[in-house]
Amino acid sequence: MAGVELVIEGVDLPGATCGPGPDRPDGHHGIHVGVPRRGRQQELLGLTPGDAASATWVLPVQVAGADVRGPWVQGRPGNRFVYLSWVTVEGGGEPRLFRRAKVMLAAVPGPVLAAAAASGRLVARIGLTDAKGHPTCAALRPPLVEWRAG
Repeated sequence: MAGVELVIEGVDLPGATCGPGPDRPDGHHGIHVGVPRRGRQQELLGLTPGDAASATWVLPVQVAGADVRGPWVQGRPGNRFVYLSWVTVEGGGEPRLFRRAKVMLAAVPGPVLAAAAASGRLVARIGLTDAKGHPTCAALRPPLVEWRAG
């Protein structure tokens, strides 16, 4: 098992607000994004405002063959992922989840994962705004995620 630093580089953030939807006719305000710890969804690592120039999270993980594990890694073997949780933080209140994206670790190409295990670093680069100008959500795999080692 190799200790690896997983670096998630988020670019093209959507802004601090997003438009109305069926569940929020006034839209979402005070948008932030962070990585929740497994089993502690309210514990968000690197909570970053949605209007920041970029966001970076560095997570310690262990790589064993094709499997990736760690405190921020969710899912079962063969279907591992890291959540990016989109929350609103209004008036100094607690973050309220409104959308999530799954960075699919199971979609890391085998040669890239093997090189990351050897180098100790795996990097994911992700655009965080979808085609509608909203925070990216759903399961993120290539080409929505660019994976590289080192």
